[in-house]
Amino acid sequence: MLHTWGSALTHHPHAHIIVPGGGFSPEPAPAQAGGQHWIACRPRFLLAVPVLSRLFRRLFLERLTAAYQAGRLEFFADQAALAEPPVFRARVAALRKVEWVVYAKRPFGGPDAVLAYLSRYTHRIAIANSRLVAFDGERVTFKWKDYRAKGDARYKLMTLDADEFIRRFLIHVLPDGFHRIRHYGLFANANRTGNIALARQLLGVPDPAQSGDEADGAQEGLEHEEWNACPCCGGRMIIIETFAPGCQPRLWPIPSIGLDSS
Repeated sequence: MLHTWGSALTHHPHAHIIVPGGGFSPEPAPAQAGGQHWIACRPRFLLAVPVLSRLFRRLFLERLTAAYQAGRLEFFADQAALAEPPVFRARVAALRKVEWVVYAKRPFGGPDAVLAYLSRYTHRIAIANSRLVAFDGERVTFKWKDYRAKGDARYKLMTLDADEFIRRFLIHVLPDGFHRIRHYGLFANANRTGNIALARQLLGVPDPAQSGDEADGAQEGLEHEEWNACPCCGGRMIIIETFAPGCQPRLWPIPSIGLDSS
């Protein structure tokens, strides 16, 4: 039920949750343990996959039925028949008999690969301009990837009426009051910096911001050559003015072009 635009621009985007594999002790540990400590999670601390599959199926269908009964669902195109109560009940009953799949396993590339994968969804738009092929004023043609096909055959074109294309596009637009990324617990915005520093300390992980030549240069009061290098040209950037948030800078840049007021 959950797909991205890669599956022909059809359903809602994925919802991802990153859960830390441990946390801080609720109270300082005994004196011999050296104060507050990190409590690591047990192996297989999340729900078993079969249990999670059935739980998700039940909760999803309950919420779906409640939304249907409240009149919050609309059906279009091939799914228009689901607006009839007998048809909808029959479809839900059939879904209850199907084994839903909740796939959980260790990532091949480790945590870094997982975060890189998620960043492609959280920091991009619903469909890139490069996938838009044509628009004749009424219909939109775009590229999509069929993962069931192999090789070059998986890259296909789809054409939709403009209003249907916009409807599917707006499915990926967050409603008012929603945020694309929310942080809770250890990573809540109010205490994130301190919690991450404490977690690194308890786990014995070095702080990357205080490692290498940069930390030595900061301690000695020396300016590192790459600290203020421009990422585009490599030239040294010069700080002209520093001002607080919400304040206007005093040294506005002077336009490099002349103004003709005649």
